[in-house]
Amino acid sequence: MPADLDFNGVYAVLCTPFLPQGDLDVDSLRREVRFCLDCGVHGLVAPVNAGEFYTLTDEERRQVVEIVAQENAGRVPFVAGCSAVSAQHAIAIARHAETAGANAMMAMPPVIRKAAGQEIYDYYCRLSDAVSVPIVIQDFIPPIGTPMPVDLMARMVMEIPNVRYLKEETAVGTHVLSQLIERCGDHVAGIMGGQGGRALFNEFARGACGTMPACHMSDLQVDIWTRLAAGSEAEARVLFNQLLPMLNFEGMYQVSAYKEVLRRRGVIATNVCRGGPGVLDAYDLRELDQILAGIAPLYRVGY
Repeated sequence: MPADLDFNGVYAVLCTPFLPQGDLDVDSLRREVRFCLDCGVHGLVAPVNAGEFYTLTDEERRQVVEIVAQENAGRVPFVAGCSAVSAQHAIAIARHAETAGANAMMAMPPVIRKAAGQEIYDYYCRLSDAVSVPIVIQDFIPPIGTPMPVDLMARMVMEIPNVRYLKEETAVGTHVLSQLIERCGDHVAGIMGGQGGRALFNEFARGACGTMPACHMSDLQVDIWTRLAAGSEAEARVLFNQLLPMLNFEGMYQVSAYKEVLRRRGVIATNVCRGGPGVLDAYDLRELDQILAGIAPLYRVGY
């Protein structure tokens, strides 16, 4: 069994920045890693859903992992996304990521062609056999994700050696999280929430060890977590309530919103997306202006 991570706190999910013509923007990616580290994140995650992994070539996925690992240089745990269309594809991505320096892998069940039951179990078995680092199972909503039964996830945690962690972010993920904690007990080394941290307080009360939001508000997310973990829930809620309009906005526009905020914060050069719901229009941008006017004074990191 691999050594466990310090799987606790805010594990920031990196966006994948692109140049105006759509090619990978290496300089912006390096700056994004530094931004997250300056914000005090407890871990890094890339490339996954917020990183538009589904639009990247295999070579680009390898390049993203290598750059993140190099720029991070072991400062915090790095979880590489290896979700793929098949076990063979996921294994190839995961083996490269481990060689490049990733400390763990995170994978959804096979994407595009959906699997179920024993096929999902076998998929994670093969992935576990292929690497020597811990695996995070990601339980995510359709169309990309395949929500899994609690009993199946618990069985995988208890029976597959390298499966040590879970990220739960389905429609009623808070209830699923409680069921997983009850079923898995000490067999699971940690369960994190997702969906941008919108249910963070509910998840924390149920026993979540952290959260994996996109990285555009990492300094605020870290400040909220720090207060919450220290027992200062009232202070954490004050800050969370100030962030909530942004969480609502990004819940609708997702990657487009993350990248526009990162661009405005000077972290990435463009807001170009390959996936996501599309470019923000004038009304969206006006609303974002108003939201950020109330949040910007809370930033700890500036570029």
